[in-house]
Amino acid sequence: MASLNIDVRQEMLALLLQKIQEDEYPSTTMMDLAEKLLGREELAIYAAVLMEKIKADEYPSIPLMQRVLGLL
Repeated sequence: MASLNIDVRQEMLALLLQKIQEDEYPSTTMMDLAEKLLGREELAIYAAVLMEKIKADEYPSIPLMQRVLGLL
């Protein structure tokens, strides 16, 4: 069996970040999984994705804002 040279953590995180960014209302489960996979270098990217959702919504989700504050 050939070995695959992929970083599963990085690939899964990229997939989750894409889904979170694209979904109008991403699931808390997806966001929880992404947060478990975040490294220091990805934290700002994830926060930016969530902040864009907050900015784009006329009545932003309080839990989403609390989630961003929890990243501090």
